[in-house]
Amino acid sequence: MTATTPLFREDAYLESCPATVIEVTPEGGVVLDRTVFYVQGGGQPGDTGALRASDGREIPVTNTVYSKDRSQILHLVAPESAAAFKAGDQVEAKLDWLQRYLRMRVHTALHLLSVVLPYPVTGGAIADGEGRLDFDIQEAGLDKTDLTEKLNALVAKDAAVTDRWITDEELDANPGLVKTMSVKPPRGSGKVRLVEIEGIDLQPCGGTHVRRTGEIGIVVVTDIEKKGKQNRRVRISLAE
Repeated sequence: MTATTPLFREDAYLESCPATVIEVTPEGGVVLDRTVFYVQGGGQPGDTGALRASDGREIPVTNTVYSKDRSQILHLVAPESAAAFKAGDQVEAKLDWLQRYLRMRVHTALHLLSVVLPYPVTGGAIADGEGRLDFDIQEAGLDKTDLTEKLNALVAKDAAVTDRWITDEELDANPGLVKTMSVKPPRGSGKVRLVEIEGIDLQPCGGTHVRRTGEIGIVVVTDIEKKGKQNRRVRISLAE
């Protein structure tokens, strides 16, 4: 089985790429040999956009998900549109870039939020221009204004955001790198991707991020919810 090469892992700013169709599933999943589409996972939705078929038609992609064995990435299109593709076709994969960039900014901001609130993370979700993290915090006493100020102070540092890979064994030797209790770094390939915000944060993550924190812009903590005796949900939103 030919695996899909995830180009977004190496360059989250690629908006499109040429690709070859490997197969089309009965459910309307177009499998490509390479893609710029982020695949749904880790609290970040799968990308949407379009596939330009060989006849010039642009077929909307409604979501992007893994195959059962997680080796291939399926670009979901309407079942009636799947007939536009067959194995061997040359296509162009084109992101809804504005949507992706919003998610990149939010995802990076959530990493900063995990620094402002250095507690175990029990859950999280990313949307277009907003997101949230759940924290294992016994006591409340959280203030939206205070958290907003601390978060934007980190954004204003305009710190570089980079990634690198370590082995599973290196991660096992440094368990403190893992902040999330509910979502564990993917294992099986023998290596784990780390995302570093220079001088601020370092943690395993497979998502897409901006290159510098200054790209995030102004962030607002919009709500703090009690979701149990020791669980607080903190919601953020991009100001513009």
